[in-house]
Amino acid sequence: MLPKGYLGITLCPFIVLKYKYLKSDAVFMNHERIHLQQQLELLILPFFIIYVMEFFLRLLFLRNWSQAYRSISFEKEAYANDGNLDYLKSRPFWRFIKFI
Repeated sequence: MLPKGYLGITLCPFIVLKYKYLKSDAVFMNHERIHLQQQLELLILPFFIIYVMEFFLRLLFLRNWSQAYRSISFEKEAYANDGNLDYLKSRPFWRFIKFI
């Protein structure tokens, strides 16, 4: 179910993991929970529409799959804050906009 090279994906309300041990990786799970919050804020479907559109626009300009993925605003927010395990407790609404 997971695309090649990915360890997990969040499909509200589920976090799908490639390996069971990832469930105990606090930073990895926090990253996925940040995506869960983003999806809930955008009422799920708009999140995926924006995510895919932003990815393809960035891919068009960057011409590199990995760089395009890492440049998506949702990913930038999640990567910037996944090490802060208290981030979701104080995260402002629609914080991903700061990363566009």
